[in-house]
Amino acid sequence: MKFVDEAKILVEGGKGGNGCISFLRLKYMPFGGPDGGDGGEGGSVWAVAERNLNTLADFRYSRKFRAASGVPGQGSNLTGAAGVDLEIRMPLGTRIYDNATEELIGELTEPDQRIKVAQGGYRGLGNPHFKSSTNRTPYKATKGGAGELRELRLELSLMADVGLLGLPNAGKSTLLSVVSAARPKIADYPFTTLYPQPGVVSMGMGRSFTMMDIPGLIEGAAEGAGLGVRFLKHLQRTRLLLHLVDVLPPDGSDIIENIRTINGELAAFGRDLSMREQWLVFNKVDLLPAGDADVLIAKTLKKLKWKGRWFAISGVTRQGCDAVCAAAMEWVETHAVQPETDQPTGFEGAFELPDAGAARRAAPEVPLFDDEDIPNKDLGRAVDRSTRARRPAPPRRPRD
Repeated sequence: MKFVDEAKILVEGGKGGNGCISFLRLKYMPFGGPDGGDGGEGGSVWAVAERNLNTLADFRYSRKFRAASGVPGQGSNLTGAAGVDLEIRMPLGTRIYDNATEELIGELTEPDQRIKVAQGGYRGLGNPHFKSSTNRTPYKATKGGAGELRELRLELSLMADVGLLGLPNAGKSTLLSVVSAARPKIADYPFTTLYPQPGVVSMGMGRSFTMMDIPGLIEGAAEGAGLGVRFLKHLQRTRLLLHLVDVLPPDGSDIIENIRTINGELAAFGRDLSMREQWLVFNKVDLLPAGDADVLIAKTLKKLKWKGRWFAISGVTRQGCDAVCAAAMEWVETHAVQPETDQPTGFEGAFELPDAGAARRAAPEVPLFDDEDIPNKDLGRAVDRSTRARRPAPPRRPRD
């Protein structure tokens, strides 16, 4: 399936059911009171996080989503059924924006998390609500409210524990294919990887972490060069960065300058990425004699004044790959994810409920039915005619 990380969709809550105008009519009660039922609430639209999705490609062809409308009320005080809520499955890491106001509605960060993106319409009221001491036969009811209509902008940033970055052909895809079940495309030319590729690294005993490969970065990626500007954002959700360095670049470039170039692009994209935990992973050490590789790595670390962790591996021979994965697993387990309190959670019930009285005062006035669209108006007129034609009953003759 093609990878898509941005999409726009239109969501609409279901319309509320209309209230009913009806009157009780029994054999021995021809002039009963009002008994019109309320309409059902309109269904709402929810965004639900799905852990098995990693692309927004489904929204390229299905862009309009509408929840079911509520059923109108009926006589005998029968309330209409509420509209069924509509759930839209989205990948973990999806940010949902209101396209008109650029407001961040919520962010899907936990499996099965639910965010309401469109409210269903309110129910219409039946004529018993308008009964009073001066109006015993009210011919009034309210229409159901329209559902909320919104255009949403979806942005996907894949969530992973460990992110792989480096220049093109540094061996990122090879490492991912060796340590996980992912099968990214591997070839001897730049930009073989065209979109982020996640994989799960299993360490046994129920221990595992997710690793993600992104397209190679080049100088100027933060300003739009290459493919990096589009996919650098996916590194924002990673907790640990593995910077793969080719110890024998095919173009003969200096590996120290290559490392500085990548870190410069991270700093240009955002301070958060440049300050993230980063390990240097020197790849393809099998192409050099053991002594030469050790000397080259030592000189590089000294010139960079590198204080972080580093590893020497070969993706082809699997040399050092297990050590990198074991260290990454230990780091992920000891550095738990801190909950983000400054972002909208979007969980149902996560916000304080507003004052009900203020909500009623701020709610728009619901229009009453016109004479042309009164439900069961024929029944009402029949009752009205029988009321006008009513005459007092003759006195009953006493029995002898």
